[in-house]
Amino acid sequence: MLIGYMRVSKADGSQTTDLQRGELLAAGVDPTQLYEDKASGKQEDRPQLANCLKALRSDDTLIVWKLDRLGRDLRHLVNIVHDLTDRGVGLNVLTGQGAAIDTTTASGKLVFGIFAALAEFERELISERTKAGLASARARGRRGGRPYKMTPAKVRLAAASMGQPGTKIGELCKELGVTRQTLYRHVSPTGELRPDGQKVVGIGT
Repeated sequence: MLIGYMRVSKADGSQTTDLQRGELLAAGVDPTQLYEDKASGKQEDRPQLANCLKALRSDDTLIVWKLDRLGRDLRHLVNIVHDLTDRGVGLNVLTGQGAAIDTTTASGKLVFGIFAALAEFERELISERTKAGLASARARGRRGGRPYKMTPAKVRLAAASMGQPGTKIGELCKELGVTRQTLYRHVSPTGELRPDGQKVVGIGT
């Protein structure tokens, strides 16, 4: 079975899928097997794409007008096609830069293999840059990871407040902009500093 997917970036009526629909129908897709999203290509939440991918079965072929209608980026595209391939589903791109991709043919599989290699190369480059950045930061005395949500001032305020019988934990967390878990990780219910809290205010370092 042939199943088609269409997408335009705007839902305000300024863009339509008429051209894509016509090309997909001409390629043999039944009108009842067309899925359409009106969302940016960078947007993760594309419900009709999700429905389309779920509807595909072994020996089906997914047909798109252009490659950029399908994936958010190269890695997303590669992941989609790998999943389709594992399920025995083909992909056929009708026009544009990806028109040579038809994973139901040997030459199309070769072209997609090049795409997959480029995506892997991109992942390795990002990994190398991240490692180099962390090494450089450590050399300057900085550590990677997310910064503390608790500042020294917040820890001291929390310690003073937690020691008061009338303190409402929910209101204190809201004022500090932290969760209960974060609060209790730094300060005990009686207002004593825990190891994380001591670290923030510089005690013992």
